Amino acid sequence: MFDLLANYAPYIVGLVLLLLLLAFATEIRPPEVTAIGAVGVLLVVGAISTDDLLGAMGNSAPVTIVAMFIISAALVRTGTLEAFAGQVTGLAKRTPVAAAAMLLIVVAAMSAFTNNTPLVMMMIPIGITLSRQLGETPSKILMPISFAAILGGTCTLIGTSTNILVDGVAQKQGLAPFTIFEIAPVGIIVAIVGVAYLAITRRFLPSRDVMSAFLAEGDRKRYAMSVYVSPTSPYVGCKPEDVAVFKTGNRRLVDLVRNDVSITGQGDDRLIRSGDVIILNSDESDVMTIRERGRLPLATADDDGIIPMSSHKSIIAEVLLLPDALCIGQTLSQLEFSKKYGVNPIALHRRGENLNERFERTPLRVGDTLLVEGAQADLRLLTEGEHLMNVSEPKSRGFKTQKAPIAIGVILTVIVAAALDVMPIAGLAVLGMAVVLVTRCIEPDEAFAAVDWRIIGLIVAMLAVGSGLENAGLVEVLVDAATPFLSSLPPIYALAAIYLLSLLLTELVTNNAVAIVVTPIAIHLALALGADPRPFVIAVMFAASASFLTPIGYQTNTLIYGAGGYRFLDFARYGLPLTIVVAVTSIVAIPLIWPL
Repeated sequence: MFDLLANYAPYIVGLVLLLLLLAFATEIRPPEVTAIGAVGVLLVVGAISTDDLLGAMGNSAPVTIVAMFIISAALVRTGTLEAFAGQVTGLAKRTPVAAAAMLLIVVAAMSAFTNNTPLVMMMIPIGITLSRQLGETPSKILMPISFAAILGGTCTLIGTSTNILVDGVAQKQGLAPFTIFEIAPVGIIVAIVGVAYLAITRRFLPSRDVMSAFLAEGDRKRYAMSVYVSPTSPYVGCKPEDVAVFKTGNRRLVDLVRNDVSITGQGDDRLIRSGDVIILNSDESDVMTIRERGRLPLATADDDGIIPMSSHKSIIAEVLLLPDALCIGQTLSQLEFSKKYGVNPIALHRRGENLNERFERTPLRVGDTLLVEGAQADLRLLTEGEHLMNVSEPKSRGFKTQKAPIAIGVILTVIVAAALDVMPIAGLAVLGMAVVLVTRCIEPDEAFAAVDWRIIGLIVAMLAVGSGLENAGLVEVLVDAATPFLSSLPPIYALAAIYLLSLLLTELVTNNAVAIVVTPIAIHLALALGADPRPFVIAVMFAASASFLTPIGYQTNTLIYGAGGYRFLDFARYGLPLTIVVAVTSIVAIPLIWPL
């Protein structure tokens, strides 16, 4: 810290932290960018050194999380998780009432040992398929799936990146490492109570229609047709969007092509010329009429100079932007899906809102859903090429099923070896990652694409911010301020205060940031009160994962936000009772296992 600022260090760093949390909450920039910016500020004012930054990079938590991302991806790639999930959809045909409850139990159980995000990504199309078999809207099952994954993740240390991160921060503060099943007694209790709530109350969720539901089944099957503009056409010199015959009935203008190049500009280039090709979209009857007559029906002239060339069948599908989608941050007009894949975007849905006319100029975000139109093969190229998910159907790519025993053996070995304390979890996770890569359970490009590097960047940056809080003495200042109010009360009140603080911040900002900021405060507060800090750290683990009130507090909530057609307040209405139930259960159960 610069000498002139040394006396004000806690307040300067406190101001930086406050601005950082506000930036997180308002989403001015992506969280990882905001956190890296805060690290830059702390470096400039001298609150952290280069050694602190390198120390954050050397923390065991990021390495462990990367390894678990890749092991989880290997379980997906070998079809292991798909096989378990497939049993649930099969159950729906025999016992529909029990199928949804069984699905939630399976999701919670699998999320205890795999990364939540790829699990929920895989479960979204399965949940939608199940909802159709049960005659329900997807909104009745997708939110419970996300919440079940969150609850299951609290059962083991490797269940969520938050647990791993809290453990890493706690070790830096001098606490002994957590074992893989140390938090399981409380985690299992919380998961059972929470999943029971979800299974019983999911029918009270609102029936929200997703974008594709607004179309009748017959309207999903469309045709794209190319028509040639002859020199005698009266439409030469006109703007294509002004030609009524291109928009008659169910017909829709898709593109203007000249010399095999899509004309997307304005001005004279956008005017129709002789030899141009117009791409239209319409229903089957209109296309058949055009083929028979050799011209567009309802044209304004007997000879409209428009000659049909070819047509192909297309369907309408809904695709979800995943965390690793290549098109995030770009606009649809920049991406040119029509030119690249032959697929035409129709609408963009975000946070319960259809963006209508703005959608082509709106930068895309994680969790957005696109209504697109194209041939089945072209849609598959789009989803695979851009890392998108067709929420209407499970992924059709082949699995490396012959490698499934290896992937299962790896995760079981990591779990058993961690339980026996053979070596730290970070080492076991890296060994497991090495095995799935060397044995080609997953290819290197797939493995490293499965890692959410933005989360890793956020974690490393926030670990550096955490060092700044320590160096400036801000943690001690906050604890000294809280101790007089809590010292005269039973320790469970302090535990509840830490839980509620973590919970509140988790709903406003990213949970990994909360884990890094609140964990040192929890430890120092417990020591100041003469209590065991371990239950306080566990309270942070559970509260930082218990994000049920908003779609932005937890990434799985963001994913199902658009896919389920939810509105923002749907999370608060359904999640508030669950939040209260989980909070009360956790605060009561933690001291029973770890006396204060």
